[in-house]
Amino acid sequence: MQVGNARYLKPGDLPDSVAVFPLTGALLLPGGQLPLNIFEPRYLTMFDAAISGNRLIGMAQPALNEPADTTHLAQVGCLGRITSFTETGDGRYIVSLTGICRFRLINETTGHQPYRSFRIAPFVADLKSRDEEDTVDRPALLTAFKAYLEANKLEADWDSVERASNMTLVNSLAMMAPFEPAEKQALLEAPDLKTRAETFVAITAIVLARTFGDSDSLMQ
Repeated sequence: MQVGNARYLKPGDLPDSVAVFPLTGALLLPGGQLPLNIFEPRYLTMFDAAISGNRLIGMAQPALNEPADTTHLAQVGCLGRITSFTETGDGRYIVSLTGICRFRLINETTGHQPYRSFRIAPFVADLKSRDEEDTVDRPALLTAFKAYLEANKLEADWDSVERASNMTLVNSLAMMAPFEPAEKQALLEAPDLKTRAETFVAITAIVLARTFGDSDSLMQ
């Protein structure tokens, strides 16, 4: 786990309940950085409370395959700590969350605040440093990434890519990829780094096939 999460080492370091920010297509992973532009009054109030408190916010997508106005949320989300905060001249908050650990929603708590809060069950294993670097098929991961870039005529800072650890690379690619909400949720719920990397490669192949009709040649 990255240094920024050093204060969260065991379940007792985490709250039993947390305010949850529902956002379709947003993916936060442990150790990752998620920028947010906050402007709705209820969420400005949510971040005010977090900043004056433990600086923790839960990120979760609305439940998949349900009407757009559903109040149900995906059962697995990720807890993030506010590590960067700026207020703009027009009253918006520009925030960066650093991922701490994933969680499962238990039940919604009641209160007078305009935003939603839930009791959560943290994924405790996310708090522990695990030697997963060697479990990732890095060549396959980079091949999928290169194929996606080439198909979309994009470029990357390859010096930074080559320097990145497997954990940083997998989680960064998963968070930045413009995949569908269900695909983002699959990456979030992957049980370990190896599975998340394999899921990223598989989703990339599906996206390329869906868009360009032949992913095999692109993924060579």
